[in-house]
Amino acid sequence: MNLKIFVLLTASAILGGIIAVGIYHVSIGSHPSTFSISQPAQFTSTANLGVPDFKSTSAMTRPAVVHVKSKMTVAQNNNSEIPDVFRDFFGDRGFGFQMPSPQPREGSGSGVIISPDGYIVTNNHVIDNANEIEVVLNDKRTYKAEVIGTDPSTDLALLRIDESDLPFMTFGNSDLIEVGEWVLAIGNPFNLTSTVTAGIVSAKGRNLNLLNDKFKIESFIQTDAAVNPGNSGGALVNTQGELIGINTAIASQTGSYSGYSFAIPSLIVNKVMNDLKEFGAVQRGFLGVSIRDVDAQLAEAENLKVLKGVYVQEVNDNSAALQAGIKKGDVITEVNGVAVSSSSELQEQIGRQRPGDKVKIKAMRSSDEKEFTVTLKSITGQTAVVKKEDYGVTGILGAEFATASESELKEAGLKAGVKVNKLKSGKLQTSGIKEGFIITHIDKKPVSKATDVENMLRNHQGGVLIEGAYTDGTKAYYAIGM
Repeated sequence: MNLKIFVLLTASAILGGIIAVGIYHVSIGSHPSTFSISQPAQFTSTANLGVPDFKSTSAMTRPAVVHVKSKMTVAQNNNSEIPDVFRDFFGDRGFGFQMPSPQPREGSGSGVIISPDGYIVTNNHVIDNANEIEVVLNDKRTYKAEVIGTDPSTDLALLRIDESDLPFMTFGNSDLIEVGEWVLAIGNPFNLTSTVTAGIVSAKGRNLNLLNDKFKIESFIQTDAAVNPGNSGGALVNTQGELIGINTAIASQTGSYSGYSFAIPSLIVNKVMNDLKEFGAVQRGFLGVSIRDVDAQLAEAENLKVLKGVYVQEVNDNSAALQAGIKKGDVITEVNGVAVSSSSELQEQIGRQRPGDKVKIKAMRSSDEKEFTVTLKSITGQTAVVKKEDYGVTGILGAEFATASESELKEAGLKAGVKVNKLKSGKLQTSGIKEGFIITHIDKKPVSKATDVENMLRNHQGGVLIEGAYTDGTKAYYAIGM
């Protein structure tokens, strides 16, 4: 009996232990274990948050960014100096009223060294109409710069200084950058040299209607890196230190940074620089079409099957597009394998090409996808490249001239001069000269016949002062850069 009681008690104890262990595991199995530490809490490093370390990128790129200083003569018009009632009465006879003389002015911007032998890219508006250009390197060395060429259509200019073994930046592929990617802006805002700011790519393919040129190409990279006056012509670089854009503009109501800045993509910059260096003039290929963005309203009106792409409104006669088979109503969706969803993106892709280049274009025609091989043409309808010297002075100026008639001279109150008969894209139009202006002096030397303009400006480099009058008697000065 005692043995039975002993066995029963033992079995009960074992069973109770098993039940207790089970209850313990059940009670703590759904709750995390806890522990205490004696060390103080610390903030996580920014590297762990995905913010890159910009120190090495800054050190690598800052030496290739330069300070560009330009000196120019600002033309003044006598309209604001002499009240109409006095000017109409006294004319050009004096009586204490004199034509205001052109005033000197200095500008400041940035530039980027793109080769060790002294080639520098900057914005055209930084050096436009400059009589003298000075470049200050990151190490304070100073040089006089020569203008190799300019391109108002993209607001770019190529300079050169006489030096070798310079630090320089390599071009990156602006097509590969993505919205949200980190970038650095390097330049000289407010004459503060070697300033570096950081931000992200906010958007691509922005068209601001900023440039005053008939054939402008605007497809800016938008960033939130701080850019201010003086940054123009400076570098936008990726975290690998590659040049992916030239900082050009800010969106601001005050003239200072307000959150948005814009850069010219590096693939456009590289193409324009190569053209200016090799030919002295940009070789621009044209499709020969009028275009607009596709939106819901256009899609409904034209019964389009796609909402992305670029709508062809008109196809010009004898154009590259016409010869390739592109028609009015087509929606261009791709150029050389790159999707295009806006007019600015299409212009950017075509703007990288030269006359004679072949491009592959995809377009939607109703519900059908079409493919075209287009041989691009120049603005004059040719497929051959054109060198700067082939343009001549009149081509660079963008004007047709004629010796002013006696009646025109009498009406303007002049003795001799050359009339601007017709204007197109060029230096004179950019400076503000209007058709009908009669040139009387170039750099203070008298002009009397049309050939004088060609002879006086052939092989001229730097700033030029043009003086003359309109047929209503209004006298004016204009400054241009050659």
